Amino acid sequence: MIACFIHIQASAQDTLPQISVIQLGKKALVSWKNPYNNITVINIQRSGDSTKNFTTIGSVLNVSALENGFVDTKEFLPSDQYYRLFISFEGGSYIFTKAHQPWPDTSVKVQTVEAPQSEVKTWFVPSKHVFTGKGNNVIISLPDAAKHKYSVKFFEDDGTFLFEVKKIMENYLILDKVNFVHSGLFAFEILDDKTLIERHKIYIPKDGKAAPALDANGYEVNKQ
Repeated sequence: MIACFIHIQASAQDTLPQISVIQLGKKALVSWKNPYNNITVINIQRSGDSTKNFTTIGSVLNVSALENGFVDTKEFLPSDQYYRLFISFEGGSYIFTKAHQPWPDTSVKVQTVEAPQSEVKTWFVPSKHVFTGKGNNVIISLPDAAKHKYSVKFFEDDGTFLFEVKKIMENYLILDKVNFVHSGLFAFEILDDKTLIERHKIYIPKDGKAAPALDANGYEVNKQ
């Protein structure tokens, strides 16, 4: 496997809600400066189209960092790959940045070295629709909720049913974490009437604690 060590000059990064998307060989680096102090979630999204079909490929653990970036491990074709950020704020508002294609940039210096396979990990990517916010409460964010018949079912990680939130009419809903009885990993399903929209997991940290490092399935890395 190849590991990349990246040095980014300040001039190479744009300030949110603007982002920079530059080429690192056959991969893309999405980077930005953060002027905000009330961000709750930053998800990196990719699409083969500049206006639709975006999927979340990564999430930022430290959303308050003044400078940040994300390297997409998938090799890209410059003609059909676009990137943007989904950013949510305290209070329920959210934005999508403009979509950009990767472009060459000489201010990024890349040194490649061989890295053992055992050092490469795939991290948990939270849902853009159900995620934790301020105080580790659970946020449900669904577009045009009033025009749909959304409901969300929550389960223990072993599949035991917990509860269901029915007839969601608001685009942004906050569930107090006490509804989940304990911290840890939970599963959920989002349905529009009887159609399954998403099946994913959510991790609720302990009070006063940040979320630990999680593997691709949502389990704590230090417990493997």
